[in-house]
Amino acid sequence: MSAWFKITLWKRILGALVLGIVVGALWGEGAAQIGWIGDLFMRLIRMIVVPLIFTTLVVGVVAMGDPKRLGSIGAKTIGMYMATTACAIVLGLTLATLIQPGAGVDVLGADAKALSQSRTLGEQLMSIVPTNVFAAFADNGAVLSVIFFAIMTGTAIMMTGSGAKPVENLMEAGAEVILKITHLVMEMAPFGVFALIARVAGTQGVEALLDVVPLAATIVLGCILHIVVVHGSIVKFVLRLPANQFFKGILDAQMVAFSTSSSSATLPVTMSVARDNLGVSRSVASSVLPLGSTINMDGTAIYIGVVAIFTAQALNIDLSLVDYVLIALTTTLVSVGSAGIPSASLFLLAAVLGTINVDDATTALIVGFLFPFDRPLDMCRTVVNVSGDLSVATAVSKWENDLNEEQFRADPVE
Repeated sequence: MSAWFKITLWKRILGALVLGIVVGALWGEGAAQIGWIGDLFMRLIRMIVVPLIFTTLVVGVVAMGDPKRLGSIGAKTIGMYMATTACAIVLGLTLATLIQPGAGVDVLGADAKALSQSRTLGEQLMSIVPTNVFAAFADNGAVLSVIFFAIMTGTAIMMTGSGAKPVENLMEAGAEVILKITHLVMEMAPFGVFALIARVAGTQGVEALLDVVPLAATIVLGCILHIVVVHGSIVKFVLRLPANQFFKGILDAQMVAFSTSSSSATLPVTMSVARDNLGVSRSVASSVLPLGSTINMDGTAIYIGVVAIFTAQALNIDLSLVDYVLIALTTTLVSVGSAGIPSASLFLLAAVLGTINVDDATTALIVGFLFPFDRPLDMCRTVVNVSGDLSVATAVSKWENDLNEEQFRADPVE
């Protein structure tokens, strides 16, 4: 058993993916008999969605108002993070609308009949404010209400100050506990992936797995464009600094982010390259970058936006302008509360898919369809997140007149 846990989780998942394809292809329709294992894993994921969103979002909101991060640096940092996230979600929605990765895709048999009844804009907005917050926590379809209450709770803690310190500590401890539960659930991932893939390969044929290729290509394209166009433009046109030096300087952090799929785990390297390669001051790096690992999730915004449009296309849902606005708003909010751990984005899809009236069962099918292939996509979006942290840190340091431009323009430290 100890040998099993010594294998990196993503390698175990990849092995389960390959084995599931082989077993499904050989077993055929009989592979449906082990589908319940995958369904059990999906229930575990759905179990922790609401507490994960609530606790991490409360902690994220409180972190924004930390006295050490307020003032000139805090305002510029939060403004930049929100702006780049908005660019990310617009880019993701645009690419998915143009490329249409979900057109003609059968997501494990899901269809438009799985949708809940459509609601008007007024009903959508009214439903955000819960009449009973405990009922909202019990209703998996009321994630927007949970987000609203989390923002209110975080804001109230921030405004109360020292008197709310026990509640703040409770929320932080709660977030840590939920993240630990998330890690435990993720240990089930290889078994869930094996069963889900075997069932798909056995009942629908191995070729059905190719439906994920256009989706993955759209997400990867979005990640590349966001790094090059958005963050590159910030450095070159806004800060008037050489973009090529910026990308050279952050390469180490990008590689660590790609290998770990965790913004939090990459933070020490991120802070090191910011100070040593980009010339960012210690005071800015120590305040901007930890905050970014909590609230700046551009890659997550691209991913969730693309998947939301993919789902709508696969289910033949006609989206209105209001739907796009709701997707963008919800994606921005949940990305703020996204934990800096591998595959955290999958746990947040329910919040966004709920805005286009996709029910729990169909959401579980979507997550089950994506999960086996999520690791490489997670690696890509984590690179986007870390690159964004470093571009914002560089911008804030420049605007605070304490960026060492000579160090920025020099060759990176080996």
